[in-house]
Amino acid sequence: MIQNALIPEKTVISAKGDGPAVEIMGGAGHAFLLILSITRIVEQESLEIGIYGSTDAATWDPKPIATFPQKFYCGEYPMLLDLRGHSNPRFIRAHWEVGRWGRGTETPMFECSLTLKEIPSEVLNQAHAAKALA
Repeated sequence: MIQNALIPEKTVISAKGDGPAVEIMGGAGHAFLLILSITRIVEQESLEIGIYGSTDAATWDPKPIATFPQKFYCGEYPMLLDLRGHSNPRFIRAHWEVGRWGRGTETPMFECSLTLKEIPSEVLNQAHAAKALA
């Protein structure tokens, strides 16, 4: 089972950037639970995170596989990353954009992390079976 950090714990983000490439070989064609945890912010700023795929960790798809809605507050935000319908990327990484407006410093500041955990296929199969019975 794959479990990794797309953004390491307590990472401080103040400009756009990219997380490390994470190999999901063996996870391609599966589903993952992403948990974005924002632990510290300043007021009047936004964070957008997209998940991008690659077959070689050098050339990244131009469009994200998944995107978190824009975030403005501290909290934990889960999202399902379902790769079963995608072209089987071997690597994924997070890319973030930040914005800041209003008074005070113009530099945004987010302290956050983004974890990735594979969802076992048995769990997905049970969920699909339960949905079909409903």
